[in-house]
Amino acid sequence: MPTTDPTTSSPPPPAELSPSPPTGEAFAALPHSPQSAFVLSLYSAIFHLLVHLRQLVAEAGEEAEDSLAHHPFLAEYLAEMSHWMPDDLTWEEGQRWWRDEVALWEAACEEQLPLTRLGLSFDQRCAVMLTGLVEEDSRFGSLFQELQAPLPHRRPTIEVLGSLAPQDQDLGSDPWGFCQPLLSSGLLVTLGDQGPRSEWPLQVPALLWDAMRGSSPATLAPWGQLQSAVEALPLEQLIFDPLVLTRLKRLPRLLLDGQRNLVLRAAPGIDGLEVSAALAGALGRGLLRIDPRRLGESDHALLAPLATLTGCIPVFSFDLGPGETATPPRLAGYDGPRICLLGSEGGLDDDGTLTLELPTPGPDLRRQHWQRALGRRPVEDLPTLAASFCLGGGFIQRIADTAAGHAQLDGRTAVSPEDARRAARELNRQLLDNLATELPTEGSWDRLICTRATHQRLTDLERRCRLRERLEGELGAAFGHGPGRGVRALFTGTSGTGKTLAVKILAAELGMDLYRVDLASVINKYIGETEKNLHRVLSRAEALDVVLLLDEGDALLAGRTEVKSANDRYANLETDFLLQRLESYQGILVVTTNLGENIDAAFQRRMDVVVPFVPPEAGERAAILDLHLPPEHQVAPATLERLAAGCRLSGGQLRNAALSATLLALDEGSAVGDDHLDRAFRGEYRKAGASFPLANSEQATAPNSGDAFAAALEGLG
Repeated sequence: MPTTDPTTSSPPPPAELSPSPPTGEAFAALPHSPQSAFVLSLYSAIFHLLVHLRQLVAEAGEEAEDSLAHHPFLAEYLAEMSHWMPDDLTWEEGQRWWRDEVALWEAACEEQLPLTRLGLSFDQRCAVMLTGLVEEDSRFGSLFQELQAPLPHRRPTIEVLGSLAPQDQDLGSDPWGFCQPLLSSGLLVTLGDQGPRSEWPLQVPALLWDAMRGSSPATLAPWGQLQSAVEALPLEQLIFDPLVLTRLKRLPRLLLDGQRNLVLRAAPGIDGLEVSAALAGALGRGLLRIDPRRLGESDHALLAPLATLTGCIPVFSFDLGPGETATPPRLAGYDGPRICLLGSEGGLDDDGTLTLELPTPGPDLRRQHWQRALGRRPVEDLPTLAASFCLGGGFIQRIADTAAGHAQLDGRTAVSPEDARRAARELNRQLLDNLATELPTEGSWDRLICTRATHQRLTDLERRCRLRERLEGELGAAFGHGPGRGVRALFTGTSGTGKTLAVKILAAELGMDLYRVDLASVINKYIGETEKNLHRVLSRAEALDVVLLLDEGDALLAGRTEVKSANDRYANLETDFLLQRLESYQGILVVTTNLGENIDAAFQRRMDVVVPFVPPEAGERAAILDLHLPPEHQVAPATLERLAAGCRLSGGQLRNAALSATLLALDEGSAVGDDHLDRAFRGEYRKAGASFPLANSEQATAPNSGDAFAAALEGLG
């Protein structure tokens, strides 16, 4: 099908147009849009092709009209173009008429159009449009195949395009010299480099052709998306403290004045893309969002012309670990600013960059984020929302939408803190489940049986966690920037003394989710990988504001050793990294260890709270048993007292014994009794490879030697 006029109906032919000089009125009825500019450029190229075909036919000694008779679809295009052209133009005058009238029409446009942004000469633009004709009408493919016979290509080759395209300057009949700048800029690509260079077929990349047509999709490819300027918030509506907002407002002028490379550093959850879009919008530009990890080798050449055609600022998002350096793709031919988004770690191998850090919002700014995210939706307790979720604005936006959905599912209109907590839990699972394991939070401090000193330190830890954001504002000047909102705790003690249970209760009391780091997935034998894995999980947990449990942390926090081999040196580097990362950590981190004496002293100094857990005494063991046995149990108080006093089991072992006794009672269909608990205790000692300590006393009170011998055997079990 022939290309049609971009308006809904073709304008009437002009009354009386003089062939010279051009008036600029020929296309006055067309809207100044990318689509109109594309069609006019396409018609200019087609008209030039018609002139070239007539010359070829004339050189062959045939009638010029035979070129249209042989390809009747060309007559359809000529008829459409004749609606605009004066009747008294010669073919050669028509070429100049199209060039001059299109140039005048484009000059009258108030804003730059995709094709004009490229800065191409008329000859170069004509070459690009000729190459892309087959994208619009497959019949041009048959025409090119005929012109290039015996080659089978349905796209123009370098040689044919060099002979077709107009060239104001004499290049010595050098098709490659004419096409090479277009190839270098990425506007044209070759579809094969086999055979003579003159026979290489050419193509306009599909993404660039769509951009020329003004019809680029929002999602360009797995590596890139377009975001128009109308989608961006004004800089004044960004939610930051006044100092950061003032700096952001000054950036557009800097970008216009030649500051080409901008780096925005932000923690996960702080929407650097929103800031980038606002900066681009202030310049009347959109965003070309690029994920460098997904860029293929052939994609790099598309970035510069694509950014130019779409009038967008390219923004690259990097996710770098400690010590990593990224090199942004070079944008040859693109003359404009470029933005790179980074986290707290890593750097760029690039000169002349201006860096701005986007801080995590405090409670007042988070309240504004919630208000904007919830819009007109009613909310039950906005102050609690702002205080309870230490999140960036990007995460708040995602949580708010999901929380509103939960409220609607429950038949409510107002969003509650519990709706937000459920939504936050879903977000945590999306972003953390592949890095750490979620643990259920449960109970309260009265469920934890421990010494008074341990309980006091746990209470201090909870207080520190609750007041972590308010603390910094109340400190003296000598503290400088203060400790931030990070809380680091170390739980030491032998296995089964309640360390993990205490972390679960702490998270439950704080109303936060709890995740445990799987050290097997973190520690890596390859140099530098352990640090990257740790950075990834710590950064994500920090941004999502969850309680992070580093269980059996002595594997990572062991004391540094004398360097006797390369392994010692790299192990010490891992320790040094973790020391530095703990100091800057802004979340709640709990490290547990069974071997407190093996922990590097430098780690203990960096801990805000150190909580020792000791094995329970007799009275504590009795209380633990009483908590874990079913309420309707029939164990005699004397039996409880005897087992608690004589069996020095840990809290975890006592829990297991209560569970085993309950299973035995269920199997017999009765309530838990003395015999069930006694057998359960013996089982715990058998698991530990130890003798039941009360066996000797039972033997001494046995009625006869045979029973005593059997009791002794059972005790050895």
